[in-house]
Amino acid sequence: MNTWSIMKRILKQFRRDKRSVALMIVAPVFVLTLMWLVLDSDDTQPEIALVDVPAPVQEKVDEDAADWVEMSQPEAEEALEEASIEAMVQWENGSPSLTLEGSNPTTAGQVKEVLSEALASGSQPDIEVDFWHGADDLGLFDYIGPVLIGFFVFFFVFIVGGVSFLRERTQGTLERLLATPIKRRELVYGYLGGFGLFTIIQSILIAAFSIYVLQMYMSGQFFYVIIVTFLLALTALSLGTLLSAFAKNEFQLIQFIPLVIVPQVFFSGLFPTEGMAVWLQAIGHVMPLTYGAEALRGIMLRGEGIASFQVELYVLLGFSVLFTTLNIFALKRHRSL
Repeated sequence: MNTWSIMKRILKQFRRDKRSVALMIVAPVFVLTLMWLVLDSDDTQPEIALVDVPAPVQEKVDEDAADWVEMSQPEAEEALEEASIEAMVQWENGSPSLTLEGSNPTTAGQVKEVLSEALASGSQPDIEVDFWHGADDLGLFDYIGPVLIGFFVFFFVFIVGGVSFLRERTQGTLERLLATPIKRRELVYGYLGGFGLFTIIQSILIAAFSIYVLQMYMSGQFFYVIIVTFLLALTALSLGTLLSAFAKNEFQLIQFIPLVIVPQVFFSGLFPTEGMAVWLQAIGHVMPLTYGAEALRGIMLRGEGIASFQVELYVLLGFSVLFTTLNIFALKRHRSL
């Protein structure tokens, strides 16, 4: 009987908390649908530039294996720098040479296989392979590592910041603060500033451990990595505190993870998105982690300077300002001043 009484109490709690019941059904369906859309997308072909390649050789290439584009050498080198093509094949003194963009080891291996099949007659000399970015020993962990750094910074700051701000409210601290002459914006700025110091330390530790202890590939400046991870953390902090205003307890805040955090993982570059429909790729453009991951990849894999990823920095800063502003308005629910 005691067991049955407890079961009834739990069922009544679920009946009162309709949002939790709905999320238990909606969240798995939503995440599975995202996985289907991302992982069931069409395979993409590498884009390879042909520079002064003899016509007989061009006739041998398999049009279905890659997108072959004739370019001049300056055009191909600019495309490699921008990572808009995967490789450049050119003929110098009767010998072929291959220059790989190199930041994606999976694509690099695919290009080598395609090119070896195109020159499989045996009459061609060995291909000289160079890397525009990256290196021959670049592994999968090096490629997805920048995304993982951004994700872990974003995820844990979101959780810690949201839960901490929620406890300020559930324990009555927020109401007592709002009973003083303090302004809502001063409260939000102070909270973000205090946690901001913590996020700087966290960003330095995570990035330093990944690069110097785990030996993650790094060709850019460490200072740029810190800037990007800090802006990611600030965005996550402002988003976590904003969503905490709409949760009554920690459990309800955790419910936002499948709807807010998980989709960003799929569209941040951890999985290939090139084969998706255009409308599906556009979803990633409204997610902060997409911009942070792209900036980190540019810094760590391609050695980009701040001019190359400044747009990503502005977007992350814009997200932070937007969420912070919404935070100030959200506090009206607790004090209308």
